[in-house]
Amino acid sequence: MSYLSKTSIAALTGVLMGATLSTAVQAADQIRVRGVVESLEGNMLSVKTREGTDAKIMLTDGWKVSSVAKASIDDIKTGDFVGIASLPTAEGGDGALEVLIFPAAMKGTGEGSYAWDLKPNSSMTNATVANAVKSVDGQTVTVTYKGKEKKISIPAGTPVVTFAQAVEADLKSGATVFVPSEKAADGSISSSRVVVGTNGVQPPM
Repeated sequence: MSYLSKTSIAALTGVLMGATLSTAVQAADQIRVRGVVESLEGNMLSVKTREGTDAKIMLTDGWKVSSVAKASIDDIKTGDFVGIASLPTAEGGDGALEVLIFPAAMKGTGEGSYAWDLKPNSSMTNATVANAVKSVDGQTVTVTYKGKEKKISIPAGTPVVTFAQAVEADLKSGATVFVPSEKAADGSISSSRVVVGTNGVQPPM
């Protein structure tokens, strides 16, 4: 598994959640663009969003790109820092939609649990794994964040990834991307970071 270099990790700290945890006024301008690349011309990234709309995103000076590498549910260990998107289950508790295992240098990024827009009523929890118990149908993890505790079941087959290297050339037409962005009052969209799918592994967040 290819992890980001320490320098790249530092540059990408907050890729998922740093902006989400800003002030309420700032948060109103935060959006997450999910879709496929139509083109990259200079610093203008054109994306066909999952909603079917066209988004033009201005990539700001010094923007960074990363990819995700496939990991395994067996890679989740006590002490790891993870980001888990989940939904409430009929049985109670939460069930994972995807899991991101953060590289050690990014531990603590966006710690907390808050609303997420992967699916309606989903949440994102960035926390430390306090306990991981395997079961026939997958695994249940107990995570801790800011003095709180949460149990999340991870069914077999749930996408599990970590960050990996990527280059600008990976932002080719048809590539799947996740772009944490800011939308200005005039409707323009900008971002300083892009997560792109490579080697058949798509950003699941």
